[in-house]
Amino acid sequence: MPFVPESVSPLDQAGLDRLADQARDAAARAANLEDLGRLRRQWTGDSSALAAANRAIKELPGPDRAQAGKNMGAVKQAVFAAFDHRRQVLEETAAEAQLSRETVDVTEPTERLAPGARHPLELTQERIADVFTAMGWTIAEGPELEAEWFNFDALNFGPDHPARQMQDTFFVDPPGSGLVMRTHTSPVQARVLLSQGVPCYVAVPGKVFRTDELDATHTPVFHQVEGLAVDRGLTMGDLRGTLDRFADAMFGQGVRTRLRPSFFPFTEPSAEMDLLCFACRGVDPACRTCGGSGWIEWGGCGMVDPNVLVACGVDPTEYQGFAFGMGIERTLMFRNGVKDMHDMVEGDIRFSLRHGVEI
Repeated sequence: MPFVPESVSPLDQAGLDRLADQARDAAARAANLEDLGRLRRQWTGDSSALAAANRAIKELPGPDRAQAGKNMGAVKQAVFAAFDHRRQVLEETAAEAQLSRETVDVTEPTERLAPGARHPLELTQERIADVFTAMGWTIAEGPELEAEWFNFDALNFGPDHPARQMQDTFFVDPPGSGLVMRTHTSPVQARVLLSQGVPCYVAVPGKVFRTDELDATHTPVFHQVEGLAVDRGLTMGDLRGTLDRFADAMFGQGVRTRLRPSFFPFTEPSAEMDLLCFACRGVDPACRTCGGSGWIEWGGCGMVDPNVLVACGVDPTEYQGFAFGMGIERTLMFRNGVKDMHDMVEGDIRFSLRHGVEI
């Protein structure tokens, strides 16, 4: 039933005391903050008996107003104090209940989320950088959006070289801009020679781009590591020793290698470096890994062509150099037995968990 406030005179001390007791009882019965707010409006709002008694003061004769005001002040203070005390109690109770609901038992066994893993390509690239840093080489970087001069001309690629054609290279609009997405990390060789001079021992791991279709062994975006050494008296023997040390670090001590004559515009003489087949050790003519040859190709290398040295401001009669380039994806495939390039680019956490741990 609706609340009906009791009418009381501001001069009726007993009535005011009874009103204060009723208000305190009502505040004490409030079950929650919402209930307390409703009761407070009933007992102290404009339609409450307390407010009516307070308004009645102005109708009293002058001598009685002072006593009435004193009476009302005391009872209002008592009523408001009762509601404020109950509000504080309910707020503390609500806070304790919330804390109880949100309490976490840290001793309770839980299912742990599967850990992530860094991508094995990144780890392989870092391992390669560590190998050359340990040999005293420096690690260099260069832009992925490259000028044609650095990507081709400085490296002795002729104007009609097939690598300049659209089937190999991503050219950047507008036509004639002279910009390409670098097809190898070799442009950094020219940048380092022009900026730092000689002697120079630098390794350049990084991302490169070619217009290949994604399949089991190719991808249009992949990674290479380029190596360049330019100094007085360097020979193919120094190149062979460096590559053997690199191969031992990546594939284990005693891995067998060979150099096979080849051709590259920026090296002369040039060679392909092969590794003894990991699958058949060179004894199975039906091996699918090496095609029965007993060897698998790892990368290209050679002595820096004098034309490249001249283009970079180095005197080829005084300085000699060697360079090499290996695919990091190819290295990972050899090291970890990865069969399909799709596994490297699809972002499946299971691939990283399996191969993304270095020991």
